[in-house]
Amino acid sequence: MKVFLSIVAMAVIMSFSSSCTKGGNDMADLILINGTIHTLDPARPRAEAVAVRDGRILKVGTAAEVRGLAGKETRTIDLAGGFVLPGFIDSHTHFLNGGFSLSSIQLRDVRTREEFAARVAAKVKELDKGEWVQNGDWDHELFTPVELPRREWIDSVSPENPVCVNRYDGHMVLANSAALRIAGVTKSTPVPPGGEIVKDPKTGEPTGILKDAAADLVSRHIPEPSWKEKLKAAEAALKHAAEHGVTSVHEMADASSFEVYQELLREGKMTARLYVYIPIDNVDIYARLKLKTPFGNDCLKIGGLKGFVDGSLGSTTAYFFDPYTDDPTTSGLLASQMFPEGIMEKRILEADKAGLQVAIHAIGDRANSLLLDLYEKAVAQNGPRDRRWRIEHAQHLRPQDIARFGKLGVIASVQPYHAYDDGRWAEKRIGKERARTTYPFKSLLEGGAVLAFGSDWTVAPLDPLSGIYAAVTRVTSDGKNPGGWVPEEKISIEEAIKGYTTGGAYAEFAEKDKGTIRSGKLADLVVLDKDLFKVPAERLMDVKVVLTIVGGKVVHDGRLAPAGPRP
Repeated sequence: MKVFLSIVAMAVIMSFSSSCTKGGNDMADLILINGTIHTLDPARPRAEAVAVRDGRILKVGTAAEVRGLAGKETRTIDLAGGFVLPGFIDSHTHFLNGGFSLSSIQLRDVRTREEFAARVAAKVKELDKGEWVQNGDWDHELFTPVELPRREWIDSVSPENPVCVNRYDGHMVLANSAALRIAGVTKSTPVPPGGEIVKDPKTGEPTGILKDAAADLVSRHIPEPSWKEKLKAAEAALKHAAEHGVTSVHEMADASSFEVYQELLREGKMTARLYVYIPIDNVDIYARLKLKTPFGNDCLKIGGLKGFVDGSLGSTTAYFFDPYTDDPTTSGLLASQMFPEGIMEKRILEADKAGLQVAIHAIGDRANSLLLDLYEKAVAQNGPRDRRWRIEHAQHLRPQDIARFGKLGVIASVQPYHAYDDGRWAEKRIGKERARTTYPFKSLLEGGAVLAFGSDWTVAPLDPLSGIYAAVTRVTSDGKNPGGWVPEEKISIEEAIKGYTTGGAYAEFAEKDKGTIRSGKLADLVVLDKDLFKVPAERLMDVKVVLTIVGGKVVHDGRLAPAGPRP
């Protein structure tokens, strides 16, 4: 019912609010001069000035051509040689959750069990008795020796505060004993389909590690944040996006997230454009409303339906044809949305008949192959149309499946920073042979696929420059692959930029409005302090965001408030 009411309310909002910004007079509202503008428009690849009026680009050209559009109230910004690109589009985030994470416990860089416990203890001191400790984003691959954390590590420092902190990929959590008691999880608790309760091999007792669907046993008991807390988190996320030059965001959300963005839209507080996906379980609501996607306005749209086929590599729940190299007892797990058997196929076919876009998570090679089969079946059954269906992550592919993306017109919605991160240990999980077609960005492009780049924030930083660096260099965060991990899959700086601009625009049916800098398009721009084509690849993460502009309005000025440090 919540989703139904949100969608109905959306129609009302769209009737009176058609953009994030409002314009003024006949002359330019904003002029940017003396810049190096990389337009990504083949008709005029480079320029030095841009004029904006009423939230859209009025003119792209030389400083002399653009200056003539200045009026008394025009704001003119001298870029002093700054490098201008279309605003970055992050094609995969968990945006509202990211806003909450900014003020949550931080465990991403923890390397010992003692430090893990100390940070939990410090967070507990900030909270009232009974309040939950959440998020965290821990990475057990940093521990020496590598091991999964256990509830015993933190029980003594959190006896009266339930703890449910997730691995950074979001597919595994650690719950302390207080949380397990609240959830009623014991050694005899049935394991839900699509999940795993990790147990001590000697006692059979839960260690506190819950994978994928099993994490819901605890998370369903965590109190829902208040409306005020959600609004605060969303505004924090928007500010964070602006600091990193992100002007459009694809949010893998739920109904509660969507309602928050509706409220911010009403209040005129949207400083990025949101393209929101709702869980595929809600496909029947879209069909009943006869709603086609995308639906909405320039600032807030319903993008379509998001689903899951499997889990993640780091949690050994990504679904493979062959067993894991480091754990031959498992080949991964199908996600809970794959049960009962056949339900995902039914929902995909129903979405297709309703004219909806779908974006489905698949990481393991078997998960990707299975999903491509389902997409192919929908095309064969319902005929050709401009679907722009997506596979989210598309991380580990069999060679014979790579070309199917281009053939079927499936968008590879990928996150290059994951290669930088996972490359430290991925071969340990799946071996060198399977790793040859891991994160195969170059091969996907050569096969005719469109790449839409994203961060998967909070799994990875909401920072396109970090993603561009990862895609171009293929180095890993441990410094052990200076020439690139699977270097044959490196892509060019131009191709990487397109992943965060034209690729993202295409993935949301918005290539006529964004993704390039040309007259008539939305005035969403990012100004950097260095020309990415002149910066050595190894220095790409040193580049700073100077200005972020959405609809002709400056939403971040890095000259006054520089962004925080990168990882």
